[in-house]
Amino acid sequence: MRISILLLSGIVLAGLAACDTAKQATEATSSTTPTSTTPTVSAAAIEKNGIRLTPFLDSPKYPTAQLRLTTPAAGSTVPSGAVPFKYELTNFLLTKMTGGMHGEEMANSMKGQHIHNIVDNEPYSAHYETSFTKNIVDGQHVVLSFLSRSYHESLKHRGAYDLRLVTVGKLPSNAPAPTFDLKAPHLFYSRPKDVYSGKDAQKVMLDFYLVNTTLEPGGTQVRATINGNEFMLDQWAPYMMEGLPMGENTVKLELLDDNGKLIPGPFNSVTRTFSLQP
Repeated sequence: MRISILLLSGIVLAGLAACDTAKQATEATSSTTPTSTTPTVSAAAIEKNGIRLTPFLDSPKYPTAQLRLTTPAAGSTVPSGAVPFKYELTNFLLTKMTGGMHGEEMANSMKGQHIHNIVDNEPYSAHYETSFTKNIVDGQHVVLSFLSRSYHESLKHRGAYDLRLVTVGKLPSNAPAPTFDLKAPHLFYSRPKDVYSGKDAQKVMLDFYLVNTTLEPGGTQVRATINGNEFMLDQWAPYMMEGLPMGENTVKLELLDDNGKLIPGPFNSVTRTFSLQP
């Protein structure tokens, strides 16, 4: 009887150890593997004059992905010319193609996942390595970096972005102090950009980046004016744009408070153009 109990106890302990080992292996593997792409409930599509915006929240998730900019240091001064950038990434693979259906529906970089580097809210540059140089004119600059899926949709969780001030070149002794408030609400433009042609022109993604704020019904919102048509966006998500005409298109984004007033900030109102070709 005692031998049977001992044997049974050994079997149970072995089973628990095996389960624990399997759990550890799963956790180690999942650190760079996106979570389920099961669709998340989102707001209904909104349409005006044939232009339709549909939010989507069902892209592969990388909740543990982290980005850290190590060079240049926050608030530092670097020599004029090509500025070196160096990043450290955790649980995110550059150059990997993002899974899911959206890579087939919209413009998708064949180079894979990457980093968006935005200086003073100018059009971003995409980078597929953790070290590179970028020519930046002398002066004080706002630098935003964030992780991007291969089809240019940003990762929006805390830790997936970096925002800092950097000075390039030697400034005059009487140069004004930086007025950009790193703790205030800010809106940065990301997509669409440049030219879309063929299948890529049928569905074009609108994506922007928010810092120190989020969107909600009755609260802070983004007013997107597309070819003169106003859309009020009350959730921070990428939006699929359909029904855009061939040729040049214009997007204006404004970050508004709960009273519909523009929130102060150097980049909280931005206008860009992009083109569609058959």
